[in-house]
Amino acid sequence: MPTLLEGNPATVSLRLANDEYTVLVGTDLLARTADLLAGRTSLRPRSAALVTDSNVGPLYAATVRESLEKAGIRTVLVTVPAGEASKSMEQATEVCREMLRAGLDRKSLLVALGGGVVGDLAGFAAAIFQRGIPCVQIPTTIVSQVDSSVGGKTGVNTPEGKNLLGAFHQPRLVLADTGTLATLPEREFNEGFAEIIKHAAIRDASLLDLVEDRAAIREHLPALVSRNVAIKAAVVEEDERETTGTRALLNFGHTLGHGIEAAGGYGRFLHGEAISLGLVAATRLSVEKAGLPEADGGRILRALETYGLPTVLADDVPDDAVLSAMDRDKKFEAGSIRFVLLKALGEAFVSDEVTHGDLTRALAGLRGA
Repeated sequence: MPTLLEGNPATVSLRLANDEYTVLVGTDLLARTADLLAGRTSLRPRSAALVTDSNVGPLYAATVRESLEKAGIRTVLVTVPAGEASKSMEQATEVCREMLRAGLDRKSLLVALGGGVVGDLAGFAAAIFQRGIPCVQIPTTIVSQVDSSVGGKTGVNTPEGKNLLGAFHQPRLVLADTGTLATLPEREFNEGFAEIIKHAAIRDASLLDLVEDRAAIREHLPALVSRNVAIKAAVVEEDERETTGTRALLNFGHTLGHGIEAAGGYGRFLHGEAISLGLVAATRLSVEKAGLPEADGGRILRALETYGLPTVLADDVPDDAVLSAMDRDKKFEAGSIRFVLLKALGEAFVSDEVTHGDLTRALAGLRGA
């Protein structure tokens, strides 16, 4: 089990079968990037690619770059357009080509500075660049700090679905500076709570007590993020490559959620908004098929509403498009649905008893039918 050591920064250490690394959560970490890297890893790179996007780069890239270059690490800035469309094989190729043109090599480091799109894209580029180079994740959104930066899943989307091309490539270090969350627009801030509420639902019901205090939530961001990192880390330690079924529990709400995200056209829904809809459907199915108490289900739905997350699906997102995208998702094996349900808050399991008919009914329920 990972240990959460509180402080600034708080520390969560992951120990995997063939790897280990640390997640640091706190404030004012960006200017200390090189020092934290030197103090927490054995890496001594001479050069680095700092991959970011057009929104985050102007805010934070100079700070991280200055820290690295003061430590003698030649740093090449690679900026991709902000948005889900950049999470593509074409953009991954362009990132790698920019690194090659800048003279980076197998001894170089890649630093991913941004939200989930940048983290997944840059992590994938690190996995394939000259057969793999070390990566440091510096997540700047709630979604990426509590979820996507931890665990080593990297990848890009295709027109057929989300994250269908990718690789496991664990970071050497994760720096989650909660100060970056202050610059998030309200919509992007709120979407991150879909993943936090998911963690509470599958592993730690007491986390909802903190989430429900909306008025004070910004005062508690370091504690909130570090608790979520510890939950994610524990699951990853148990099942790094999703072979035993434990890591699949993190997909609660994601089976339909990813289908909705793809069917809406990447960009219509933020990731957390699509996952919110998936959580609503999965919660209702849990009540129907797994005995989740209705009061527990209602608590999940109210938490989503507290952060303005959607709980009703618009009629112009067609069922067949959602189900078609869902059928291509990695959560299916040999055509069988692996659907995560809850017996109670904090008690999740993978069920093989959810049918396509159940999912069609769940979609109808999301439309208020």
